[in-house]
Amino acid sequence: MALTKNSLGKLGIWTFQLDMQPMKEAQKVAAQIEELGFGAVWVPEAVGREPFASCGLLLSATEKLIMATGIASLHARSAMTMAAGQKTLTEAFPDRFLLGIGVSHQPAVEGFHGASYGKPYSNMVAYLDAMDRSLFFANGPTEPTARCLAALGPKMLKLSADRTLGAHPYFVPVEHTPIARAALGPDALLAPEQAVVFSTNADEARAVARGHMSTYMGLPNYTNNLRRLGWGDEDLNTANGPSDKLVDAIVAWGSLNEIHARIQAHLDAGADHVSVQVLSANPAAITMNEFKELASLIPSL
Repeated sequence: MALTKNSLGKLGIWTFQLDMQPMKEAQKVAAQIEELGFGAVWVPEAVGREPFASCGLLLSATEKLIMATGIASLHARSAMTMAAGQKTLTEAFPDRFLLGIGVSHQPAVEGFHGASYGKPYSNMVAYLDAMDRSLFFANGPTEPTARCLAALGPKMLKLSADRTLGAHPYFVPVEHTPIARAALGPDALLAPEQAVVFSTNADEARAVARGHMSTYMGLPNYTNNLRRLGWGDEDLNTANGPSDKLVDAIVAWGSLNEIHARIQAHLDAGADHVSVQVLSANPAAITMNEFKELASLIPSL
């Protein structure tokens, strides 16, 4: 059976926390996340572990958990190498690897990889074409491979539906989800990321949220998307960073019930799966207590 948009379940975990642990500890945590009932774990690519190697090691420590890249950069490897990595993991772990691909961001592409950012949409189309025609003479998977795209705007969202399983929007408020669903159509995967802080203290929660948001607010792909949604300078560029209103729209905080409401809002607006990123004052800490609280929501979603 092939990996489908329903394979991931309603709730997953998006985390950099595993990269911050020794791999043997990360494997134990992945097994615990699986035991809690989450359908998928999403891991990033930027300044942490190489995601194909990391996913392979984490898949080997679990039995049914799906590992997804959120997001593997097309500038980090050739299309042929990307396709080979995907096929290698899919052959070893059938229906348990979802390749999320993105164009990344100009500062990362030019600063980390020494490449030209170019035209993101055209680059993605050419890259997918190259992946599809790439050679692979090794023992291949018996099940179809699965991929999705990091997509925010209408053209990339449509491409996600046309050429992949669907889209994985990151750093988006709930208001983006119905727009994404309309652009994707009814059948494609829509799996937004949702950052959360388990704190009912507004000052404490917003401080953690602003720390998280500070990097992303400097990346035009995200700020341009927020502007498309109607957010202006009065929210994006205040003296203290993003406004409270924007912080609250991007990062859900409060009680478990309040966080549940945000997750449910995405699902009600058309999401198939929500990948929750738990934030804390210590980014390297494993937030297992919070993962357990989130897992208690799974039966009600």
